[in-house]
Amino acid sequence: MEPFFFVMLGVVLVLGLILLQRRYMGFTAQQPADYATGQPQFDIRHHLNGPIVCEGVIFGPTGRVTSRFVGDFDAKWNGNTGVMKEHFAYDSGTHQDREWHLQIGNDGRIKATAPDVVGEGTGWQSGSSVQLKYRIRLPESAGGHVLDTVDWMYLAPNGTIVNRSQFRKYGIKVAELVATMRQKEAA
Repeated sequence: MEPFFFVMLGVVLVLGLILLQRRYMGFTAQQPADYATGQPQFDIRHHLNGPIVCEGVIFGPTGRVTSRFVGDFDAKWNGNTGVMKEHFAYDSGTHQDREWHLQIGNDGRIKATAPDVVGEGTGWQSGSSVQLKYRIRLPESAGGHVLDTVDWMYLAPNGTIVNRSQFRKYGIKVAELVATMRQKEAA
């Protein structure tokens, strides 16, 4: 009986440490308030406006790159309401389009919808960062799964946006995206 007790105690301690780590350390522990004083101030109406080029990679559950992409975005704002059209070209030769409808409150809160987003995404603009959480439905060609997504965008001093996103299913990270976004230079 005693060895069983110690094994169970060990399991409980390991699970407790994992939960504490997820809550207080790492990607999922970030809060918008952590970046409230960060400079330069990130205003999506300004920094995600007009033609934007995006380049990035997607990591699979093993941590290896599973896909690379280039995106062409076009965002337009009318006051606190915006539409951002995205076109992605992947290294596999496939293409994907998405149209975000964004609304930002005077307090920095963000509401976002898109055809492949289940329900409404919510987020927060704070200091030099933007956080957005939503549930995304993958295309049928990728299994049609619905993944819980957390996007963090960080504004670099030169105006480039660094985006890091994690995608989870049942709380388990199944993919991660890292990308940059910047204003497209006039030709």
